[in-house]
Amino acid sequence: MEVKREPAVAGLFYEDNPALLLEQIKSLFTGTEVPVGKDHVKALILPHAGYIFSGEVAATGINRIDPNSRYENIFLIGTSHRISFNGASLYQGDYFITPLGAIPVNHELVRTISSESLCFNYNSDAHIKEHSLEVQLPLLQYHLQYNFNIVPILIGTRSLETCGEIAAVLEPYFNQNNLFIISTDFSHYPNYNDAVELDTETAKAIIENNPELLLKTLEKHDKENTPGLSTSLCGWSSVLTLMYMTENNTNLKYTHVQYKNSGDSPIGDKAGVVGYHSIVITESQNEFELLKNEQEWLIRCALNTIKDAINSRSTNLPEDEIPDGVKIYAGAFVSVYLNNELNGCIGHIGSDEPLWKNVIRCARAAATEDNRFSAIVPEDFDKISVEISVLTPPKMIDNIELIIPGKHGILIKKGSQQGTFLPQVAKKMNWNTLEMLEHCSHDKAKIGKDGWEKSEIYIYEAIVFKSNQA
Repeated sequence: MEVKREPAVAGLFYEDNPALLLEQIKSLFTGTEVPVGKDHVKALILPHAGYIFSGEVAATGINRIDPNSRYENIFLIGTSHRISFNGASLYQGDYFITPLGAIPVNHELVRTISSESLCFNYNSDAHIKEHSLEVQLPLLQYHLQYNFNIVPILIGTRSLETCGEIAAVLEPYFNQNNLFIISTDFSHYPNYNDAVELDTETAKAIIENNPELLLKTLEKHDKENTPGLSTSLCGWSSVLTLMYMTENNTNLKYTHVQYKNSGDSPIGDKAGVVGYHSIVITESQNEFELLKNEQEWLIRCALNTIKDAINSRSTNLPEDEIPDGVKIYAGAFVSVYLNNELNGCIGHIGSDEPLWKNVIRCARAAATEDNRFSAIVPEDFDKISVEISVLTPPKMIDNIELIIPGKHGILIKKGSQQGTFLPQVAKKMNWNTLEMLEHCSHDKAKIGKDGWEKSEIYIYEAIVFKSNQA
């Protein structure tokens, strides 16, 4: 006899009528960003509240997946909300049912994983009323064009060691054939502004792909006694399990997709909210590159943006005129030269926006807002040129011997202080690694020449190109 897990929150968290549910989900996906780039989506961190609260954030994350992707299995991992138990519970029924149809559980894989470690068990009571896995399924059914099997896992442990054991068993399945969905909300019940601050800090720790940093961030939040806060990451054990699988894979990139909290909902109360982030984890399929015509387009974009800025105009670009290659999510620096002398340099290291948007923002700021230089005025425009540096995501290192001056840019962080040098700076100044670190620490981060020794150090690379005059 087949065992079917019936929906527990249909009609509560989302519509239970199939036609109305499809209409509801379609509205959530409408207006979300079209996925861009060739990177393969390996995992997503998604919220699990009612669709009126977190559905748009979840849909925006899922929309980063090519709908024609064929995943053999989707691992659904969440933290048990109702029952505490040792280890993790692998669902051993036959199907998860939603109003959009039945989704098969991969029995053979469930049996194999269960046999590999005593940390896996089956607690049927944990799964019956749990919402965190269920709410992801209708969104996936709507978006993905091919059928898929699921491996539903609820984590009941609070042991870091056990999370590590779970990760070790699952890591071989973290491959091109499978998708991992990690279900978690962020802060619970602080006021709106506190939630934004807390959730930003937590998401940044996750995006660094550094489990120890995440744990320190959560511990810091616990000690701060923010009014109303009961947790800053309800699914911390699930997120941590993912990060234990990914922390040593340098080809993976965590990218923030969208943030909202329940206070943004039409029926939300800003006095006590729950936070929602979607984060995508991708693996590069090709070397990071920009075609010549894409570089030329960005140069024209930067120059036109500067012309608009100094003439008090906004910059608006028709979507169909933007090349696909510049829609990748990447940080950038724009340097402005006046009569071949530097007259402004502003950048954004994070890869939380499409490249073309970063170039527009940085070009405008470099020309008019860099207080180290006089702002460019209309009479200067024919005398300026620009240089653009497109950045790879920063990677934290614990050994300065990994830094190659001229190839790597560096970012030094200590508390609220930080400073960076682009790769070309060390080459221009003929600095070795130590000189580069000392100058960045003293001149940019303002923490003293030796401040880098007790700071976080990140490296990144850059594609650098110039307009004709620069």
